Amino acid sequence: MTDPKDWKPLELRPEDGRTGAEGVCELLAGSEDFGDLLAREKAVVFRDFEVAEQDIESVMDLLLPNRLEYLHGTSPRTKLGGNLYTSTEYPQHMTIAMHNELSYSHRWPERLFFYCATTPGSGGATPVVDGALWLASLDEEVRDAFAAGIRYTQNLHDGFGLGRSWRQTFETDDRETVESFLTAGEFDWAWNPDGGLRMTSPIRPATVRHPVSGAEVWFNQADHFHPAALGDETARELAQILPPEELPQSVTFADGSPIPDAYVLHIHDRGLETAVDVDWRRGDLMVVDNVAVGHGRRPFAGDRRVLVAMSD
Repeated sequence: MTDPKDWKPLELRPEDGRTGAEGVCELLAGSEDFGDLLAREKAVVFRDFEVAEQDIESVMDLLLPNRLEYLHGTSPRTKLGGNLYTSTEYPQHMTIAMHNELSYSHRWPERLFFYCATTPGSGGATPVVDGALWLASLDEEVRDAFAAGIRYTQNLHDGFGLGRSWRQTFETDDRETVESFLTAGEFDWAWNPDGGLRMTSPIRPATVRHPVSGAEVWFNQADHFHPAALGDETARELAQILPPEELPQSVTFADGSPIPDAYVLHIHDRGLETAVDVDWRRGDLMVVDNVAVGHGRRPFAGDRRVLVAMSD
């Protein structure tokens, strides 16, 4: 029996030399239900199929039954159409720490789809981490401290300011649409006199149970919202100048008390240390179970273009 600590994504390769989108579709048609496969393997990589970018729509139709918009997203990316986006557009020298997409919100996708349109010059792997192993890697003191949950706060400007605007975050100019989302998520929120939006989540859990396996997994973005783990020097300096309540985003324990820097750095580092790197070549695909598996990005040099989509 395989040791859970040896977990890595399942890699599928062309059968009988059938490549491209057609090869992926034929492989899927002749195998078990992909939902069952993904629930068991947690992440699946389609390697060496050399799928052309103009053909990925047919593959996504099979792998992502209901593609979603990136609503309430915090990272900068470009929408390409058909609910397909560029991956996070942070500077290439930066590491993007492990996280489950939209785990800070009340709605998150069940599946994430990645497609490599341009092979990285060097580096640029997408690390993936088994959320149960990430949880097990954390010190008991940290796990206990987060047991009651956390709260996230965001300050979203109206078009000019630090971080993302509320229009970018919710992909709309309609305040009523935003208010409906916030009401459904039971946020505390208010429009500011300058047109910006301040919003604080209700208590969010630090861990959740996977709906199929029942495994408890680490499932939050405390380290992404906390200034101690910011990878950008300018952002860290900003966090030293502004009080937490004025930062574009911040996080506390459920009772409002601050989360120690050491806890956040411990979570950040253990996630990256426990992760398995998925290297990219043009035309490769990957689908991950967004509850079971966290993901990130390693630094890279040269070109790199990875596209992402998500579904429930």
